[in-house]
Amino acid sequence: MPDLNKKQKKYLKKNLRKKTLDQIAADLNIPSIEIGEFLEEQWGKDKYRKFLLSQAADKKNSGLKEKIISFNFRSWFQENFLFCGLLVFLVFIAYVNSLDSAFTSDDVAGILNNPGLDKLDYLLVPRPSGFLRALFYFIINKIFGRQPWAFRSLNIGFHLGTVLTIYLLVYLLLDKITAFFSAAILAVHPIQVEAISWISGGGHVQYAFFIIIALLSYLLAEKNKRYYYWSLVFFVLAMFSSEKAIIFPLVFLLFMLALGRLKKDWKKLVFPFIFSGVFVIIFVFLALKRISALQTDYYQKGGTVLNPFVQIPVAIISYLKLIFWPKDLTLYHSELMFSLGSYVLILALFVLFLSFIIYCFKHHKQLFFWLSLFIISLLPTLTPFGISWIVAERYVYFGAIGIFAALGIFFERLTRLKKIGELTYGLFTFIILILLIRTIARNGDWQDQDHLWLSAAKTSPSSPQNHINLGDLYGRRGDYVRAIAEFEKAAEINPRYADAFHNLGNTYQQIGQNDKAIENYRKALEFNPKLWQTHLALATVFSSQDNFGLAKKELEEAIKINPQDSYLYLNLGLIYFQMKEFSQAKQAAEQALFIDPQNAKAKQFLQDIK
Repeated sequence: MPDLNKKQKKYLKKNLRKKTLDQIAADLNIPSIEIGEFLEEQWGKDKYRKFLLSQAADKKNSGLKEKIISFNFRSWFQENFLFCGLLVFLVFIAYVNSLDSAFTSDDVAGILNNPGLDKLDYLLVPRPSGFLRALFYFIINKIFGRQPWAFRSLNIGFHLGTVLTIYLLVYLLLDKITAFFSAAILAVHPIQVEAISWISGGGHVQYAFFIIIALLSYLLAEKNKRYYYWSLVFFVLAMFSSEKAIIFPLVFLLFMLALGRLKKDWKKLVFPFIFSGVFVIIFVFLALKRISALQTDYYQKGGTVLNPFVQIPVAIISYLKLIFWPKDLTLYHSELMFSLGSYVLILALFVLFLSFIIYCFKHHKQLFFWLSLFIISLLPTLTPFGISWIVAERYVYFGAIGIFAALGIFFERLTRLKKIGELTYGLFTFIILILLIRTIARNGDWQDQDHLWLSAAKTSPSSPQNHINLGDLYGRRGDYVRAIAEFEKAAEINPRYADAFHNLGNTYQQIGQNDKAIENYRKALEFNPKLWQTHLALATVFSSQDNFGLAKKELEEAIKINPQDSYLYLNLGLIYFQMKEFSQAKQAAEQALFIDPQNAKAKQFLQDIK
């Protein structure tokens, strides 16, 4: 055992947690190996090994701190101009072909046919989250009108911002090569297309950008404390972009843990947890309403609770599969039924993935953070109450960044190997090229509604929603036989699907089979009494049969459900006119104009009955 005198032992005890062994050895003018042998003898091998690991971590954190303190944006940009330019080029090439795509799916009702978007009242609608998204929509519409490329450019802009911010964040945490590998995969990976090319999916890109820049700001607070307050500002912006940002406090906690700052900075978590907690309470109430809506508007069975031991492993492994093999990308991931053997394999892979994350906690804190980010980001969508899709590509936009960063670490490690180090760059370039081609092709699926529904048909044969979409497509093309077949298939998959029966009624009405139309409209109202469109459709059928009494009754029911629709009052006025009840017809038309003073048909109708 090395012989340390009393004075040396006292100095060692006092400075052991403040200085490295090399620094203490230099101060005492004795070899550091002697101090190490003394500590090992005193503590035992296990405790001494843990001490050495903590010393190595402290040394690494000290290096990170020095890197942040010396950081300068201008110098960094000059040094990384080429890499940043290449990332901008990759994003441009990946998404330039999406700019001329049309509004699709929810974009049609939410933007194209949304009359409120032209009015300032649009911003006054109570929104516990998403206000910032609505503000951007309002501004874009005021400047460019209902141009799809303008709204989609917002998504692409936030995606580019996320790519560059991830590059800077990983650059500071690790190194330039790892940062470029991570950011390049993010720039072109096709699993991100749904959140970018689909305008309505852009909230996921937007909140991800603000969370990443919040983490970056916290990191730079080591250089200047004001950056911490900026991190809180960006967190608030994330919350007003999407409710999914409620996971930020957990991400923030893990980030501190990975950096070894949790003990020092835990108080900085107080505001994020309180602010996020308020939103969680709000969303719990909204979720209860959504569960009720799903039972009526989306025709789910009441009391349905998903088994988390099935839902979570299936979702996580499905996302990982789509990241590593992005072949079956689709709007509707409906093919999630597995045999017992397949489920056991999925569960085993899930447990293996979790075990690897736990292993990384002890051996690679950075890898632990990025892999944990992947799972934590999905928590708001993995509730057992069925208020979200089990798998939806837009949900994983933020979480996939964690996997991309882990892959960046992996590829950087490969470059260090003597035999394959140089080949790694060629392999990585090939992978980026393949992903880029797949992304460009995937953008083609989103170019308009018809392409989207037909592409989903290849991968989602069990989706009743897509059969409805296909039925609409064939109906617009005049192929009523195929349209009826698609609507019937949707009703077969989900016998409570009121929209399927409503659309069947529409199709039968178009081909003159009014009895079948009425029969299917009645079924639609049986499963969803709130379908005012079905009451309107019935009124149209009864009016064509000169049964104006029943037509009036159906329109009155529609108005009870949707009293702010001026055209319902106009149609009611027309029915009163047919019934020669002219005063009631005039009142109905005046009410239509009161709701919408710009209703030209109501104005003309009033002139005609004077």
